[in-house]
Amino acid sequence: MGAWRWLALFIGSVLCLAPVPGDVGGCGQPLQDLDPLVFFPSKKQFECERCTECAIGTATCQQACDQQSAFSLEFPAGCYPLVHDGEACLRAILEVSCSDVELLMSDEHPRAPTECNFCPAREP
Repeated sequence: MGAWRWLALFIGSVLCLAPVPGDVGGCGQPLQDLDPLVFFPSKKQFECERCTECAIGTATCQQACDQQSAFSLEFPAGCYPLVHDGEACLRAILEVSCSDVELLMSDEHPRAPTECNFCPAREP
């Protein structure tokens, strides 16, 4: 019976040595700022792929697929998302249904997946 207690104590000790969620970035990644020069072109490419896949012909989709069109290369002032945030955003774009892509790439009221809302506006 004593051997089981020592084994349980050993396993418990090993588990307590693991990092806690605040020690590292999401999913064990080190904390690293998201590079807008990498993120925004990737986001544009993923949006174009989804527009093509879902056969959506909005002007917003056409702009996403236009290699010459300009797009933002910086986050809003005071907004510092992490690489993990950008990865979650891009995964969300790739995983939503075509009906949701229509909402995301609407000409009237385009919206971003909640995973892409890195720095929501604060209420006064």
